[in-house]
Amino acid sequence: MDIALLTLNDFDTLINNVFTIRISDEVQLEAELIELTKLNNYSPLERNPFSIVFRTEQKNEYYEQGIFIVVHPEKGDLQLFLSPLGFDDVGMKYEAVFS
Repeated sequence: MDIALLTLNDFDTLINNVFTIRISDEVQLEAELIELTKLNNYSPLERNPFSIVFRTEQKNEYYEQGIFIVVHPEKGDLQLFLSPLGFDDVGMKYEAVFS
């Protein structure tokens, strides 16, 4: 998938799917896609901005924001900038924003 061409619709059928976030060669986290949000269009680009949120089962630790490989078994690898959002009752949430 070419990140520049992705839209919110590309993720509609992937909600509640499990992805793998490759933090490093040694660390890989399972993460569920739990949220899709359409954002206000503040840019001249044709694509409407949106965000997606993944949740891991991490309870006490998290990884700083950065670029990670997010893998879906059918859609392949995406290189995404993920930011930690905080913990909920299940685990840590990470967000990717597409502007």
